[in-house]
Amino acid sequence: MEDVRPWSENSLTDLQKAMRTRRQRQGRALRIIGIVFLTAALAIGGYLAWLFFGTTITTNRAQGQLRPGFEKSVNTKDASKAPPAEHVVKVPGKAVAILVIPRMDLNMVVVEGTDTESLKKGPGHYSDTAYPWDPHGRVGIAGHRTTYGAPFWSLEKLLEGDRITLKTEYGIYNYRVTRSLIIKPSENWVLEQTNAPRLVLTTCNPRFSAAQRLIVFAERVNG
Repeated sequence: MEDVRPWSENSLTDLQKAMRTRRQRQGRALRIIGIVFLTAALAIGGYLAWLFFGTTITTNRAQGQLRPGFEKSVNTKDASKAPPAEHVVKVPGKAVAILVIPRMDLNMVVVEGTDTESLKKGPGHYSDTAYPWDPHGRVGIAGHRTTYGAPFWSLEKLLEGDRITLKTEYGIYNYRVTRSLIIKPSENWVLEQTNAPRLVLTTCNPRFSAAQRLIVFAERVNG
């Protein structure tokens, strides 16, 4: 016959201890998991805070250092100051122009170069494209869309006919938007030079992704 004798008191105590130990181990495991997730959340939160706020502080500081001196050199009159020679030394990070786009409420110093360090300071001029004071050619300017001040955050809002201004040491140049386009990152034709004076603005698309490029084209106008 099956043994149906009740458990002894010692047997019950051992079982209770085993169950208590198991619950304690489970509790410790859950606490460890919770700490890991909390630490990961804090790390991700800190990283995102740096991306959106820390990088902006970096750009604002650079803009604050560049603007005062450059604003004093901006030529608000007709070209009374001779433009530089064709083979001017191109210094990455040096102020080139002040970019003003009313529809985007944008007013920032454009620096020379589109390398990582230059773009931390603000929108960057493609060094192999024309300058605003050149009589012909396409001026190319790139800008971040989500970090380092996100100068081109709302570039998609620009409409045909919108005004863009570039203030430089050699004059103030106005442009009117002609169209916008979304392309692949490999399509470099948008930076090809033109006979007429033009402007092209480039940024990543969509936001938080580099899968595409959002391009805005503009032509130079008088006044």
